[in-house]
Amino acid sequence: MNQVCHPGTIAVLQPESGKPGAAPKSVNGGTGFYVPATLETIRWGILPNALAKPVLTVPAGSVVTFDTISHEGMLEDQGRDPIKFFGQFGIEREDVLEDVQALAMSESEHDFVKDGPHVVIGPVEIQGAEPGDILKIDMVSFAPRVPYGVIASRHGKGALPGEFPDTPAPEAGAHASCPELYHNVFHLVRLGAEGNKLFCLLEDTDGRVLSFPAQLFQGTMGVAPSVAGRLNSTPPGVFGGNIDLKYLTAGSTLYLPVQVRGAMFFLGDPHFAQGNGEVALSAVEGSLRSTLRLTVLKFGQSGYPFKRQLESPFAETAAYWIPFGLHPDLNEAMKRAVRNAICFLSDTQGLTPASAMAYLSAAADFEVTQVVDKTKGVHALIKKDHFHYRD
Repeated sequence: MNQVCHPGTIAVLQPESGKPGAAPKSVNGGTGFYVPATLETIRWGILPNALAKPVLTVPAGSVVTFDTISHEGMLEDQGRDPIKFFGQFGIEREDVLEDVQALAMSESEHDFVKDGPHVVIGPVEIQGAEPGDILKIDMVSFAPRVPYGVIASRHGKGALPGEFPDTPAPEAGAHASCPELYHNVFHLVRLGAEGNKLFCLLEDTDGRVLSFPAQLFQGTMGVAPSVAGRLNSTPPGVFGGNIDLKYLTAGSTLYLPVQVRGAMFFLGDPHFAQGNGEVALSAVEGSLRSTLRLTVLKFGQSGYPFKRQLESPFAETAAYWIPFGLHPDLNEAMKRAVRNAICFLSDTQGLTPASAMAYLSAAADFEVTQVVDKTKGVHALIKKDHFHYRD
């Protein structure tokens, strides 16, 4: 590989580090639960609805490990053949995950036009969860299952549809049997390591290799909405789903308002890294082994983090509180993020709405989470260490 555009030496991870295996020993040893990606535990492009049956039932507070798989490499515009798709980038057959091959070669129904692209695992039922509760999801750990991922740019999608990808428009007859007719663009990204830090390595057409830090997280985490019917996996909502918040790395927490009995938690869309906005369409999409703790919080009981019932996703890191705003119109998403941030500061910090608005304008950052998932997202970053009051 050519010289890396990064100080120091980054070692490219070898495929052996990501080969599929049995459940983690800690899970087999009884310290948690494990959900593999099988044809029985996944659904492709759709979300669990109010009528969905759980693939696993666990007590509240349980730690659950999921083997999540990326959709990139096996979609219709990639030939629905991950061995052939990844082979063009030099990835050997034995280094393509077996569960990815099994799904791609199956007869699983997936509508490339009407459904979302994501492989969704679940739902997992959490005992005792009821509508009005909060499901607290603590991010325990994330590990890459393969040392490569994909960034995708597809016609009619992304932040600049009609401009990118800068290739011919899809031709009539574009199909999984002739994926080249879609003229979509894909970049393979390899994982490298420098000490104990992971980096994404993106090769340019001139052979230079760009490097940037990996930030492993799940783009999709949610609870089943209280609706029936076929639910596209792409747009997020009050139930969570495809919120694509890059700060949900290990050590962070996501809070979701429970919609149905048992919460029915699901996840998918694993990422190696993402920039705010996710402008091309995808982040660095790569399969992860994700370990999460699932806790139920009852409104009004000790430990419930808000003075009113939660009505929108809310996240927390060691440094920040993160309210969301979600809406198909980006301006309205921004307004909702500001309103939710004002309510949070008023409820938890005792600020008047006017003081909260003043603080947010002076000291908080509002960022565009993503603009590519039909329902757009804005999130606020409120620094916890600002709230040490002076007389």
